[in-house]
Amino acid sequence: MLLILAATLASGGCSLSRERVRKADAVVTLTVDRQDSCPPSDSTRCATPSVLTDAAREADAASTDARPVHVATLLEDGESAMGARINLIRAAQRTIDVQTYIWEQDDAGKLVLDELVHAARRGVRVRILADQLFSFRDPGLLARLARASDHMEIRLYNPTFHSARTPPLEFAAGILCCFYKFNQRMHNKLLVVDDLIGITGGRNYEDRYFDWDGTFDYVDRDVMIGGPAAREMGASFNQFWGHKRSVPLTQLRDVNRELLADTDDPRHWDPPRYEHPDRVQRMVADALDPAWLAGHLQQATLRLNRVEYLSDLPGKTDEPKRREVRALTRHIMGLVRNAKSEVVLQTPYLVMSKPAQKVFRTLRQRQDPPRVVVSTNSLASTDAFAVYAMSYKHRKRYLMDYGFEIYEMKPHPSNGDADALEGQTAAVATPPLDGIRQGSGSGRSRRSNRASAAATPSESTGFLGFGSRSGRGARSRPAPLLTAGVRFGLHAKSIVVDDTFAMVGTHNFDPRSDHYNTESGVIVYDKRFSDRLRDSIMQDTQPGNAWVIGPRQKTIPVLSSVNDFIGDVSERLPFFDLWPFRYATSYDLKPGCIPMRWTDPRFFECYEPVGDFPEVDVSLKLIYTRMITAFGSSAAGIL
Repeated sequence: MLLILAATLASGGCSLSRERVRKADAVVTLTVDRQDSCPPSDSTRCATPSVLTDAAREADAASTDARPVHVATLLEDGESAMGARINLIRAAQRTIDVQTYIWEQDDAGKLVLDELVHAARRGVRVRILADQLFSFRDPGLLARLARASDHMEIRLYNPTFHSARTPPLEFAAGILCCFYKFNQRMHNKLLVVDDLIGITGGRNYEDRYFDWDGTFDYVDRDVMIGGPAAREMGASFNQFWGHKRSVPLTQLRDVNRELLADTDDPRHWDPPRYEHPDRVQRMVADALDPAWLAGHLQQATLRLNRVEYLSDLPGKTDEPKRREVRALTRHIMGLVRNAKSEVVLQTPYLVMSKPAQKVFRTLRQRQDPPRVVVSTNSLASTDAFAVYAMSYKHRKRYLMDYGFEIYEMKPHPSNGDADALEGQTAAVATPPLDGIRQGSGSGRSRRSNRASAAATPSESTGFLGFGSRSGRGARSRPAPLLTAGVRFGLHAKSIVVDDTFAMVGTHNFDPRSDHYNTESGVIVYDKRFSDRLRDSIMQDTQPGNAWVIGPRQKTIPVLSSVNDFIGDVSERLPFFDLWPFRYATSYDLKPGCIPMRWTDPRFFECYEPVGDFPEVDVSLKLIYTRMITAFGSSAAGIL
């Protein structure tokens, strides 16, 4: 095995010669598509008029250094998130910058890429920066994109072996030879148009982030910001774009090989073939429809003042002692540390870093500690079961030491998005599915509820092979369920502190986000915005959408105390945490009762235990979860 890895490093670990890069650059220069669908002298005339960019331009014009003005819109559902992106791309007059962690070649990925190519061909400068590990992965496609337009350029971030693809053997070699470099990923997500308006949040470019998957869709969140903060977004993108880890396509070994193998290839960019072309056509039409924009986006837009865009610096692990490299993480910790009455947190992975543990433990020790509400995934809803195992291991710590109120999402929540459920039936299975019973999703849209109130792959990289990549491979699939239907998994990363500060971004509040990945996000200082975000998160904690995590009822005093003692000792062990009777379990609200906190004296009267892993079928995934709980504690930082 070591000899094979050594051979892999020898063959793929060297960068290309300057001569090969020069030749590939020459091929691109000679064969790039130079068509202009818009006269160069009047490129702005070809941009599609947009109420979104108009509002951003008005806010920017009204801003002063002392009093900035912004427009902000929460994008709570996939339809709004995709529609906003298409509208902004069509409206771009000068520049479009896109930064992402995952770019898949399914309908969502193809649609956005096609829109960007067409924008470039009407004279807009388009730059795409994607993390190499889980983006594109097709050298032939990238070779075509390199010549799709002379106004478009693509770079990949941190290609450890100087290639677009990372085969399994190179993946293993990366862990063994270059752990810190290979493990540090660019987790930022950003789309900025004309340095005037931008979108950031949890969504990557893949069907499941836009409710288009059909079997497993993410509950996710973005925020669209117009005004001065968009220039901060653009400045952050430029920092990443110019960093040494951002590599042009001609410098990637496999893409370079494709370019030099066919120097006069006329195939630059063909219209994509979509799996669901009618759905794509409807989405594009909606994105350009003033009535649709008014109902889905303008109605939910707030005009406000103070907004900050923060991002870690590229190469975060290169200089870990520099304070500015972890700007977002430090700011989030500061917001939480100063909480007075309440912290509402939503994260797909409830694994606390050591600084976060210290902050929440300090809050808990106050004479009048703030309430801490956490919305996260259950084993039934997550596709990152290895990370879930770490959360499961420390449930007692979260409840007792930090005072968390934990709500774990059901795989078929009652507020499941109507667009994802359209045309589906309860018989739709989320593979792998064994025993099938009637699905529990009602089809009521979480987004329509939120609109009225407001008037992969897994991002835990699956670094040791446990994460999701579009459902490919046995280990990357979610745990099998006892219930059928479209499954939803939480992917939103947001926090609200005291109804005054709110953050929407990419940070998962876990060790990986703190120390390895670069992260970004928008912090909004506005009570109206905070209230809307809080309402959105709290809706996901309702009984039809989530199970409550609470202590087991102590029915036999002596034996219960002995069980607690053994469980405490077992939990503190980094290895061999084998005690099966955990301190806490999942609960569901009984009919006729009203929701209450697990600390309420009447809790056991109104809630019934439903097991540690409700709705999960007995499978190897459940066994893996138990094993990682027992043996994987030391890997929490990289899972």
